[in-house]
Amino acid sequence: MRFIPHLKKYSFVVDKPGVRFDKYVVEKCPKLSRTHVQRLIAEGHITVNSQATKPGLKLDVGDRVDITIPPPQPLSSEAIPLNIIYEDDDLLVIDKPAGLPVHPAPGHPDHTLVNAILAYLPHLADAGDSLRPGIVHRLDKDASGVMVVAKNSAAQLNLINQFKARSVTKAYLVLVKGHLAPEDGIIEAPIGRDPYNRKRMAVVAEGEGKEARTNYHVVEYIGDYTLLEVRPETGRTHQIRVHLSAIGYPVVGDPVYGVKSPHLSRQFLHACRLGFKLPSTGEYKEFTSDLPPDLARALEKIA
Repeated sequence: MRFIPHLKKYSFVVDKPGVRFDKYVVEKCPKLSRTHVQRLIAEGHITVNSQATKPGLKLDVGDRVDITIPPPQPLSSEAIPLNIIYEDDDLLVIDKPAGLPVHPAPGHPDHTLVNAILAYLPHLADAGDSLRPGIVHRLDKDASGVMVVAKNSAAQLNLINQFKARSVTKAYLVLVKGHLAPEDGIIEAPIGRDPYNRKRMAVVAEGEGKEARTNYHVVEYIGDYTLLEVRPETGRTHQIRVHLSAIGYPVVGDPVYGVKSPHLSRQFLHACRLGFKLPSTGEYKEFTSDLPPDLARALEKIA
């Protein structure tokens, strides 16, 4: 596959026969979802031998596929309330509610944390990264808890470098099925795209994924469950959920890697503590978030 920088165009020649057009594009461009690919095909942005066609076309060896990614649409501001824990000239620390995505995705440009940030800090609309203004890390849509957002490019770079250096303290409260022992431990296993389902992540063989390391401490055994404080050293996609599932203790309420619960409508995963150095002074500070009501009620019901 050939990538043409700046133009956001991709080209490749098909090397195996009989595969569906949309499926093959997803295999070659794993960062594009199948839904996104089908939309691009329907809009004529992905062609076969310079011709627009249907997603279900069976490709032949030697067919040429061209992909043009259209420029992103400008993001809108949206007056979504922010629960601000701390604020200074460089950053916001917020308590993100469950159900709020951090940033827009294709087909879902609105009602995200980014839209809320643009309403609160309109000057970030002119920032260099127009799709993720101020964002230095993320939480899953259905996870809740502490996040930090940069208010200027210097602070954003400073915070990103702290995350890269793994000097940021990240702690989560997580409920898993079963009694996890020993009470303190480390899960160390590489994580990569699940070879059987590209929408999922999985523990994979050495050399096939990225290193991932997760520390845990048992807070309490509750009935048939264990409440954990989990501190990931790395920041891989779905790391906590994948690692705990891989050792046989799935996250409660997680529909992808975990186990369902009649007491929860989302995964029991809450970012309870975040610590880092303030970009302006270098002072280390930690910020905390109490367990939200839905998770607290779930603990009461299983006790």
